[in-house]
Amino acid sequence: MPENEQHDAPSGSTDVPPDGEPPSRHGAAISLRRILIGAPRDLSDTSLFHRLSLIPFLAWVGLGADGLSSSAYGPEEAFRTLGEHIYLALGLAALMATTVFLISAAYSRIIEHFPTGGGGYVVATKLLGERVGVVSGGALLVDYVLTITVSIAAAGDALFSFLPEAWLAWKMPMEIVTIIGLTTLNIRGVKESVLVLAPIFVAFVITHVLLIVVGIALHLPEAPAKAAELGQGFQHGWTTLGLGGMMLLFAHAYSLGGGTYTGIEAVSNGLQIMREPRVPTAKRTMLYMATSLAFTATGLLLCYLLWNVHHEEGKTMNAVLIEGVTAGMPFARTAVVFTLITEGALLVVAAQAGFLDGPRVLANMAVDSWVPRRFAAVSERLTTQDGIVLMGTSALAALLYTHGNVGKIVVMYSINVFLTFSLSMFGMLKMWWQHPPQRVGRKRNLLLFSAAFLLCAVILVITVIEKFREGGWITLAVTGALVLFCYQIRSHYRALNKVVEDLFASLRDLPPSTREAPPEPNPDKPTAAVLVASYGGLGIHTVLNLFRAFPGHYKNLVFVSVGVVDSGAFKGEGTVDGLKERTVQTLERYVEFAHNLGMPAVYRYAVGIDPVEEAEKLCMSILREFPKTVFFAGKVIFQKERWYQRILHNETALSLQKRLQWDGHTMVIIPARIS
Repeated sequence: MPENEQHDAPSGSTDVPPDGEPPSRHGAAISLRRILIGAPRDLSDTSLFHRLSLIPFLAWVGLGADGLSSSAYGPEEAFRTLGEHIYLALGLAALMATTVFLISAAYSRIIEHFPTGGGGYVVATKLLGERVGVVSGGALLVDYVLTITVSIAAAGDALFSFLPEAWLAWKMPMEIVTIIGLTTLNIRGVKESVLVLAPIFVAFVITHVLLIVVGIALHLPEAPAKAAELGQGFQHGWTTLGLGGMMLLFAHAYSLGGGTYTGIEAVSNGLQIMREPRVPTAKRTMLYMATSLAFTATGLLLCYLLWNVHHEEGKTMNAVLIEGVTAGMPFARTAVVFTLITEGALLVVAAQAGFLDGPRVLANMAVDSWVPRRFAAVSERLTTQDGIVLMGTSALAALLYTHGNVGKIVVMYSINVFLTFSLSMFGMLKMWWQHPPQRVGRKRNLLLFSAAFLLCAVILVITVIEKFREGGWITLAVTGALVLFCYQIRSHYRALNKVVEDLFASLRDLPPSTREAPPEPNPDKPTAAVLVASYGGLGIHTVLNLFRAFPGHYKNLVFVSVGVVDSGAFKGEGTVDGLKERTVQTLERYVEFAHNLGMPAVYRYAVGIDPVEEAEKLCMSILREFPKTVFFAGKVIFQKERWYQRILHNETALSLQKRLQWDGHTMVIIPARIS
């Protein structure tokens, strides 16, 4: 609300009657917006959160697609790194499946201990401290931007593997249009976007299960010969590389195939969109993801080995494998094209994880004042719209910078993923280490998180060392710059909060009045309507200064507030009722303060997402009840205003003032000067 510029906010339905709505502005623009992103949600609907939340299958589609789609590039990168030593692929496939289930089991434990979601950022913040938490949060933000970028770039590679070479000029424009389309789709809402993309996900699962099963089955008769060939390859490797050399090559391939595990954390980050009971829903979703990813990734790796697949220019290894498996079959070309289309389409679905979880991490950091607080606001469709738009535009920038080179993006991507994984695993390891030795499950959890931390740390270190010059330094530089930026923002908010608190400290606890309670407000007398957010010095400062500026003129006070639904508040059923209760408690304190001054006072409130829209409706309603009303709001102003202050602080008071003045009504802004 305007009273406190440090609380950026959002709106929806209110307690104001329908006839209190102001005249519609920009009708054509609003109509187009409704077509693109849909009508506003009705916050008074008590079943709203239940209808917006996801059951395990839909959560698997929306969040699991990120992990499953990594099978399109993770196993390929690992297999190519082996070079001629493909006999190591058998052990690599076994370790890959083990790693998937190990990390998934660790994140299932994290879900149990952090049932409100937040993933790596919340885990690191709570268990390792705020300084480590902001590093994890910054890494996650870059990670989710690159999730979108690598998914769309890999989708382009898959689709253009079967298209004529002359069409390659259209690859980048198609990827750009896809990111823009997904951004628009996600602004409409989480469930809408997931429902649209669910058939694609199912088609991918069916086609790739068939590909792996048929690919392995066709080579079963040759299993003894293949085993002998692998044995000879192992003997040759022992002779040429030695045991140490083979182990180094194996570790190198395993680490560079780290892109395979990059989507596992998405479920723990997205708990807020899960259907109640959230923890069992999330754990079931994690099981679906782990099983499908382990089967697909290891199955493809084994098929590469059995079919002796090699990289071909202009084609992914999956495309080469599909052509080999379907060769000589009826409708072979159709099967190749359809399977690659489902793979490309699933990669597009996988970009959803960036749009679902990226804005949620951003919102969690906004609530903690690491990033501008406007990123905690939700739109009329109950999506973190600003965060979604930021994710989309940043992904476009990354796509253009890398020219859609999947290999380069995967390196940049994997570093931050495993930085976050390592911090999360270490945080949980520290937590269980500090538990009493007799605590049930302590040894089991220590073993689990020790193993998970060791694997994640090894992948992180090897990837940074091996790929530092091939794009790794960019990820580290961008993440470091983002963390420094977060520190600057939080420093600004903390300094301003302290100044405001010190400035108005004497006003918070005024002594109670001994006067008799004043009468009810008289609607025919001049009325001052004061817009407030929380009970504090700035609101009291506004009231006292309006009397100082207009002594003896106003006979009534009406306190006005909009309870704002943002991502920090919208976490489940009962959200709106709880917000209403807190808003009323704040307003009742202001009414009591006015009574202590001997002034008749009442309050009016609404609950919504857009504070300006809802406040305007409230003001119109108050004018019908108290015709002689002038509106007042407090606003922090700076002696030297900087360009970034409009980003860090909302302009609610000024925006509302413009609207009311356009409608022919008066609003006065009482300044609170900050040096």
